[in-house]
Parts: sequence; structure tokens; C-alpha cells
Amino acid sequence: MAMQSVLKQSRRIVIKVGSSLVTNQGQGLDHAALSRWAAQIARLKQMGKEVVLVSSGAIAEGMQRLNWKKRPHALHELQAAAAVGQMGLVQAYESCFRSHELQAAQVLLTHEDLSDRKRYLNARSTLTTLLSLKVIPVINENDTVATDEIRFGDNDTLAALVTNLIEADVLVILTDQAGLFTADPRKDTQARLIDEARAGDPALEAMAGGVGSDIGRGGMLTKVIAAKRAARSGAHTVIASGHEAEVLIRLAQGEAIGTQLLAETMPLAARKQWLADHLQMCGKVTLDAGAVKALITGGKSLLPIGVTNVSGDFERGEVVICLDPVGREIARGLINYSAVETRKILRRASNEIEVILGYVDEPELIHRDNLVLL
Repeated sequence: MAMQSVLKQSRRIVIKVGSSLVTNQGQGLDHAALSRWAAQIARLKQMGKEVVLVSSGAIAEGMQRLNWKKRPHALHELQAAAAVGQMGLVQAYESCFRSHELQAAQVLLTHEDLSDRKRYLNARSTLTTLLSLKVIPVINENDTVATDEIRFGDNDTLAALVTNLIEADVLVILTDQAGLFTADPRKDTQARLIDEARAGDPALEAMAGGVGSDIGRGGMLTKVIAAKRAARSGAHTVIASGHEAEVLIRLAQGEAIGTQLLAETMPLAARKQWLADHLQMCGKVTLDAGAVKALITGGKSLLPIGVTNVSGDFERGEVVICLDPVGREIARGLINYSAVETRKILRRASNEIEVILGYVDEPELIHRDNLVLL
């Protein structure tokens, strides 16, 4: 058995609840179940944890509201059901969280939002701001505008992308299964539960149905792949049964439930690799000696006042190189302002940004969370 749940030491958690845990066998929302999730999340908040909830259920709720007995196949009908169902889903969660004096926020995302650097940065700023305000973001895929995702996507993948986005410590995937087994326990009586394994171990995908198998949307294979994706930013994953009593609270208290898939990469190393290796450099900013010192020894963000020169043509959310006064590369990171904007605000204090540009996205040019020292 795993010694202790990774949730106990975690501060920021992404929780994904599947359709089977929030609907009455697909027949609309199970309001009692939603109330139980809200109560458990309220307890996690009392324990000092930040929580993002990724919830399915919009299409099932929409189908009930539209009095449709069978899930439609036509894309536009699925999108219509999602649009109607989102009203019920967000209304139900808002009511449940309000009973615990908690604020919730609805965030609808598509995969494109998280692959486009500018939208990625915007989504990240929104979510981290909500968390700082003690609000619980309730995230779902934006099924009303997504195309292929509504057919082939799943909220396991979305939850992993959100985990990377906000650099969560742990992704919890709650399902109707006890965890990951060595084989399908419904077909193989010898199948045993895997307590703990390495996220990304190829053997896990074979156990979960094999690469390229015709496993259903949101099946165990998508959960194993989601864990591998979450591990890229250093997050561990727990796959557990949502039917276990008080499962979130027990996990947070250290009880090992279900399967733990552990990330080998340290978060900083994963983020450094992502910034340093996988994104094209779009421009350069030259820093004064004070800014260099603030970054290297102070662990600070880069402010506009510390920038002396801008080269290249970049947009908000793109990766730029930070040079010291003699032209050596000392860091790189995701910039909050375009090249045109940066040229206007360099050598100026952060509180002048709004006066100069007419708006302010962030007080920092590059936030330390999005900056890697080289």
C-alpha cells in the first residue's frame, strides 16, 4: 500500500468529477451528489487548500431539460444540449457552494485556449486571480463552441491541462472505479488494484486498455494519459472512486485511496524544460543591473522599470529572452505585454502603465512564475 496520500502536503488541487458522479445515471443532475462535493470542497478550503473543480454533467442536464431520452449524435444537437445544461450545472453548483458561504465562478475552456500562448496566459491570470480571491473555479469544456473535442475529448484531458496551467500540486480524478487495475476487474477476476506507480510508465497504458484500443470516452486510458500530461508540470495524480465516503477529506488527511501516479519531474525542472526547450523565442529585453540582481538573487518578477531596451516583435504571452547589460542571456519567460507596449512602458514604474497604455494587464512585465533563470 502507498504510505500516505499525496494530497496531505498539497496546497493547490484540481479535482475532476465524472458524469457518473454528478448525474442520475445520465438523467440530469444529481443535486444531492453535487451538495456532497461542495461540502467536501468546503472542508478542503478550511484545511487551507486551493481547489479548482472540473465537472462534467452539462450535456446530461441539457438532455433532461430538453426532454431528450437518448444522447444525440449530431454535433449541433450536442452543443445545444450543452448550452442548455450549463445553465443548470452552474446554477446548482452556485447554490451548493453558497450554502457553505463560498463563492464559485464558471470558467468554460477549449483545448485551443490552452494551446494558444496569449489565451493560455489570459486563462492562467484569471484562474490564479480567482484562487487568490478564495473563489472556487468550476471548469467545463466549452462544448457549445468546441468541435472535435465534443466527440473525442474528455474532461480528464481538460483537467490535466488545467493542472499544468495553474501549476497545481495534485490532480484528483474521481470516477466510478476504485482506481487503476492490472486488468479490467469486470472481466478478469485476477485483476488487482495498483496502489502506486510512476505517471507515464508505458505499462500503465497497456493495463488501461492499450494504446489505440476502442475504449470509451473518459475511460481509464484517458485517465492514465491525463496523469502523464499532469506530470509534465510536476503534479501527481490520484485516481479514486467518487463513491467512497468523504473521499476528498480522507485523501487530504493522508489516507491512501485508489491509485497514486507519481510525477518524477520536479515542478521547476518541468517548467524550465517547457520554457527553455519547447517554445520559439520571439524577442529580447535588456535589463539594467538592478533588475538582473532582483531576478537572480531576489527571486523577483521583472518590472518595466528595469528594462532598458527591447528588440524583436512579440505579442503578449510569447517567450522572450532576458539579457544582462552586456548582452548575456540570463533568463527567459512569458511576457505580459507586446513589443510595442513594452517599448512604451520601459524605464517606467508599474503604477504608470495604465496612464501610458490606457489599461493594465499585469503590474509585472514577466511574472516570476513564468520566468526561468538560465
